[in-house]
Amino acid sequence: MTHLTPELILRAYAAGVFPMAESAGSDEIFWVDPEQRAILPLDNFHLPQRLKRTLRADIFEVAIDRAFFEVIQGCAEATAVRPSTWINPELLRLYSALHRRGYAHSVESWRDGQLVGGLYGVALGGAFFGESMFSRANDASKVGLAHLVARLKLGGFTLLDIQFVTAHLKQFGATTISRATYHDALAGALTRNAKWLARPLRGVEAVSAIQDELVPVRV
Repeated sequence: MTHLTPELILRAYAAGVFPMAESAGSDEIFWVDPEQRAILPLDNFHLPQRLKRTLRADIFEVAIDRAFFEVIQGCAEATAVRPSTWINPELLRLYSALHRRGYAHSVESWRDGQLVGGLYGVALGGAFFGESMFSRANDASKVGLAHLVARLKLGGFTLLDIQFVTAHLKQFGATTISRATYHDALAGALTRNAKWLARPLRGVEAVSAIQDELVPVRV
């Protein structure tokens, strides 16, 4: 197997492919370029009314890149609902290295000082490649996803790649596009000088950004 480096992972994303392992216990990593690629359209993200109320109430403290390694560990852990995952130790190493280089980011939901949910992915140009999410409290990962979408819209991103549609993501407007359409969208996104916003957003700011309402933005 080719020795994987953070630089190789970034080149792969830019070419439209991403790495996966068969399971958390597998030593092998393979490249994926599906015929149908799942995305969450940033301009058509469906924000359910219940989640909107949760966001505005700021039930969770949402932080950015505070505990990246703990987030990816949370995504890798087996649960009753998800008895196996595809994140093996090599992927843990690679994404942690990408995080140290400023490319991989986490959006985290905290409550009472405890990390209760989050997601991570890779930002490149105006594209964000969502990798995985986890939740230990009701709505924790949903709140993180909504904050991610708000952050991407405010930062000038145009593409949120989620790889595969799940029932969980379909409720937010996830859809699939052809490989050719995806590669065209990716090529356009990579030319953009989008900004990953490091500051936290209040829930009301996130809702306004998702709904394209005018809000004052600090970068």
